[in-house]
Amino acid sequence: MADKLKFAFYWNASCGGCEIAVLDINEKILDVAALADIVLWPVALDFKYHHVRALADGSIDVSFINGSIRNSEQKEIVELLREKSKVVVAFGSCAHLGGIPALANLCSRAEIFDRAYRETPSTVNPENVLPRPRTRVPEGELELPVFFDHVYRLDEVIPVEYYVPGCPPTPSMIAEAVTAIATGKLPPVGTVFGSARTVCDSCRRTKEEKKVKAFHRIHEVEADPERCFLEQGIICAGPATRDGCGTLCLNANMPCRGCFGPPDGVADQGARLLSALATLVDSKDLDEIQGLIDQVVDPAGYFYRFGMSSSLLKHKVLRPERTAAAQGETMAQAAAAAEEGRGSR
Repeated sequence: MADKLKFAFYWNASCGGCEIAVLDINEKILDVAALADIVLWPVALDFKYHHVRALADGSIDVSFINGSIRNSEQKEIVELLREKSKVVVAFGSCAHLGGIPALANLCSRAEIFDRAYRETPSTVNPENVLPRPRTRVPEGELELPVFFDHVYRLDEVIPVEYYVPGCPPTPSMIAEAVTAIATGKLPPVGTVFGSARTVCDSCRRTKEEKKVKAFHRIHEVEADPERCFLEQGIICAGPATRDGCGTLCLNANMPCRGCFGPPDGVADQGARLLSALATLVDSKDLDEIQGLIDQVVDPAGYFYRFGMSSSLLKHKVLRPERTAAAQGETMAQAAAAAEEGRGSR
């Protein structure tokens, strides 16, 4: 190719697994190198933000952005990459749906700070010092990104053209996306790569429509590798999850976690999974049903492990004294405060 494409890779609130997934395509990474120059990849190469700011708007062909938006620095950089990019891909569950970081939406920022800086057994903080966006020291003013009170999926902050799901995306899914870009055969804007079917549609386990009298965590029982997890009382997100992963977890005798998100037409993945579980309950006795519910140790972790920012719930309902106004800066206010701090120096 006379003119190679320009790719950018960036991470926000994430574990780094999506970065490793890019390398998991093995020898196909050579195809990526032949196809495109990488103009930003902080995890692997020494790029600075001013290098990105110096690029012309629209000069990056594709930015693959993983991770959810947790603080003002992440918001600033994804907005910058949006300006510089023709196409933005939400890469992985955290960018696509909010991911595991979005489970923090069940707590306020104040509660998170209390837990992290005041309440852990290993924390020694007698003066109850908490992180602040700006701190004056003899050498000058130090600045930290503003920690938002909410975790946002990528398309809540910037427009996104495509979504590559998964925690992390599978090598075949990455290869499919890169091939579509290389050949110019891109699907309609807004497409989530994967299948229109659910994981259950690809699952080869025996389904007999049996009812259950108890729910178990996967480590509490020896799962039958031939039978449907749900019919064994083991919560599996297969009926509420988009197919396309190759049923990797099921093949390892582990239930689906739901990382590919809901299939098309499903507004709330957790509600769909809860509905599927309800059909298995073999009781009309309210006390017995309540006992079954109580056996689900971590409902949010099961039903919204990856999709809290994309759910109808979105976040914990805060008490009146914990409203956004009472807590301080909203996302916009926090970003404005950070900008004011830069301008005052």
